[in-house]
Amino acid sequence: MGKLKQHGFIIAAGLVVGVIAAVLAFLGNPVNMGFCIACFLRDIAGAVGLHRAAVVQYIRPEIIGLVLGAMVMALAGKEFNVRGGSSPMARFTLGFCVMVGALMFLGCPLRMVLRIGGGDLNAVVGLVGFAAGIFCGTLFLKGGFTLKKSNPQPVAEGLLLPVMMVGLLVLLLAAPAFLFFSTEGPGSMAAPVAAALIAGLVVGALAQKTRLCMVGGIRDAILFQDFHLLLGFVAILAAVLVGNLILGNPVNFSFEGQAVAHTDGLWNFLGMLLVGLASVLLGGCPLRQLILAGSGSSDSAIAVIGMIVGAAFCHNFGLASSADGTTAAGRIAVILCLVVTAAIGGANLKSQKA
Repeated sequence: MGKLKQHGFIIAAGLVVGVIAAVLAFLGNPVNMGFCIACFLRDIAGAVGLHRAAVVQYIRPEIIGLVLGAMVMALAGKEFNVRGGSSPMARFTLGFCVMVGALMFLGCPLRMVLRIGGGDLNAVVGLVGFAAGIFCGTLFLKGGFTLKKSNPQPVAEGLLLPVMMVGLLVLLLAAPAFLFFSTEGPGSMAAPVAAALIAGLVVGALAQKTRLCMVGGIRDAILFQDFHLLLGFVAILAAVLVGNLILGNPVNFSFEGQAVAHTDGLWNFLGMLLVGLASVLLGGCPLRQLILAGSGSSDSAIAVIGMIVGAAFCHNFGLASSADGTTAAGRIAVILCLVVTAAIGGANLKSQKA
């Protein structure tokens, strides 16, 4: 019965997340982007001037809510555990590589599911690549991959990222002139601040409680034939599809004409392969990294910072894809990041330890 209750809880959480994503798109977020960790971190990077791509600049309240919701739930459940110091540069680099892959595909694993729920068949290609990347990651895990042990740290260390999120919320509400907010493009499309913040808080709390992770579901299915986390993945897909149909959000089962997407199948596949591989080595998808950071992990906070820097780098140097397709620089970056990620994996196998 305990196992059934756990399954029921994560299915319910997935359904809530899927419904929230559909509602956020209905309220103004871009189509098939009701909730996207990579896209929203990219928008935040632009808003604070780390990149100057004018169409993707906005402080997304959903990200703020995710971290704070996870922190509140962790504190309530006495699971706020401040630890860190586990290979910080490797984690930063892997976070950077995750973002390079995500912006090649144009979305994180969560948005991949939302895109499928909106009928975007390009995201199905991405899903195949994502699963392939996770499979490759499990080979490293079977070989004894580890980023070394985290150690207890001062409470202040675990509170720094949540405090930064509060600071971002203050900036969003105050809207000082030195911030950059898009007036056109995806960055200009946003649900009301209160709705977006509440949505983030709810998803953050649920994801912390259920350990919801887009990578974990496929990883555990491959390694242990454990499909528990995968149930949440499937529930999000089902809920967003039904939610889109009920709310009248676009549902168009095709490769062509999809919002903020391109049809280059090879690079959709390879971009998400990179995301899957790097996320396995990090120990979770971008959503999971934010939740862990909100729960006190400075290791995950470092990975999140790596993603933000990666997003800025992608837009400053023309690596990010667009609806017009991929770029030569972006394709080179994905290949280089695959090599770097594999090298980090190989360098941290048990057989390589001194």
